[in-house]
Amino acid sequence: MTIRVLLADDQALIRAGYKMILDSEPDLEVVGEAVNGREALNLARTTRADVVLMDIRMPEMDGIEATRRIAADEDLAGVRILVLTTFENDENVLHAVRAGASGFLGKNVGPDELLHAVRVVATGDAFLSPKATRGLVQHVLEQPEAVTEPAAALDQLTDREREVVVLVAHGLSNEDIAERLYLSPLTAKTHVNRAMTKLSVRDRAQLVVIAYQNGLIRPGQTPP
Repeated sequence: MTIRVLLADDQALIRAGYKMILDSEPDLEVVGEAVNGREALNLARTTRADVVLMDIRMPEMDGIEATRRIAADEDLAGVRILVLTTFENDENVLHAVRAGASGFLGKNVGPDELLHAVRVVATGDAFLSPKATRGLVQHVLEQPEAVTEPAAALDQLTDREREVVVLVAHGLSNEDIAERLYLSPLTAKTHVNRAMTKLSVRDRAQLVVIAYQNGLIRPGQTPP
């Protein structure tokens, strides 16, 4: 199956570089290019892209607002957004996750990591570079609404689902979780999906926010 990719960046040279890399792969196809968030929103609807590579800082409508509108559109429920940012520890990382982004990459990323990230988010998983994850955690903990005890919403989770959320927040993949908990990868994915449904989040990136914001995991803590 070919993964359809939409590029949203106001710099033509950057878009051209991404397009060359992506179109060189047999399972990837660039189906549109947008120079601002408004164009990205419109093209997401008309091209039926699977993944949007979204710059944050763009004219007319920035990438965060475009992400929020795409994520809120029921007709675009299958579209995943991979945010490209110059500063991976920027507070915008947190804003974009809350808006519905599925992952983050620095603009200096290499071709192999770019291709890997697009394929990861296309499957419905989240992709967070280590630097972006550190920045995300830092800004979550700086929020005035951050708490140290699990919120009532987490009471919906089974013990196993809560355990899985913690491991997701540590950056473990479904395969890693399965190995650690002696489960099949499919069972691990089922637990992750059920946790996301119960907590009304789109993907794993938002589970990371919830885990840190509600005290399920703290900076420097190692996986259980």
